[in-house]
Amino acid sequence: MKIVILDGYAENPGDLSWDPFKNLGELTVYDRTPAEKIVERIGNAGAVITNKTPITKETLAKCPDIVYIGVLATGYNIVDAEAARARSIAVTNVPTYATDATGQFAIALLLEICHHIGHHSMAVKEGRWENSIDFCFWDYPLIELAGKTMGIIGFGRIGQTVGRTAKALGMKIIAHDEQQTETGKVIATYVPLEELLERSDVISLHCPLLPSTKGIINRNTIAKMKDGVIIINNSRGPVIAEADLAEALNSGKVFAAAVDVVSEEPIRRDNPLLKAKNCIITPHISWAPSESRRRLMNVAADNLKAFIGGHPVNVVN
Repeated sequence: MKIVILDGYAENPGDLSWDPFKNLGELTVYDRTPAEKIVERIGNAGAVITNKTPITKETLAKCPDIVYIGVLATGYNIVDAEAARARSIAVTNVPTYATDATGQFAIALLLEICHHIGHHSMAVKEGRWENSIDFCFWDYPLIELAGKTMGIIGFGRIGQTVGRTAKALGMKIIAHDEQQTETGKVIATYVPLEELLERSDVISLHCPLLPSTKGIINRNTIAKMKDGVIIINNSRGPVIAEADLAEALNSGKVFAAAVDVVSEEPIRRDNPLLKAKNCIITPHISWAPSESRRRLMNVAADNLKAFIGGHPVNVVN
């Protein structure tokens, strides 16, 4: 089988091996593929692997040899899965490769808000400590999390990972999710969304992007939150109405926010969060430790191997 990887650089900038895919067929890897080159590069390949390069209905019509599309991610909205199903093309994803890494990153974002470690380290290296008349200094309010309430919106695998870690820091955990699980109940108390908004000192978002969650953080829901709330998001950018959050940050209603995802990526220069007060933005890297990328590589290759063997797994359409 001919296999083409359209945008492999983010998954493997050179520190991993493509051998798991090479062992399955004739492999061609492109670091990135511009829109005008997608059809040409797919050519007569039977298996197409993509991360963020879109596979549209029109592309499928022009590439009749495709029988399999593998997404190098959990989210698969980059592929027209319904159009693929209509052509009997299997679409697979990798559902659990970065649970621990993403949960860890959410806590890292929160701790950076609480302590501004990077800023204070730089201040020391710039000579401010050696020139200080006191034995210490700090430029931002320092926050202790023990005893505070974290509200987690979306309490699946990643949300529960965040909840366990926050609980170990002494926080009280409440959660909102349409699906309540026994493992979730061990970690948190499930509450209606309205109650979570009202009670939380920290709100951490770990929900999928659905019609019901798009813009779930907006002017109206922010108004129901405590004054001085902290908001963390490393789930999907569009779950936040960014102009509304920027307004709340600038007014002080929201004390601080930290996001690893935005509504359009790479971020646009006119994104309102870039100029908002007390807003940390990182470039969608929660998923990117080498351990999780290696896991992603192996599962994605196993997905294709299972399809070739006639027993497909992780099929989303």
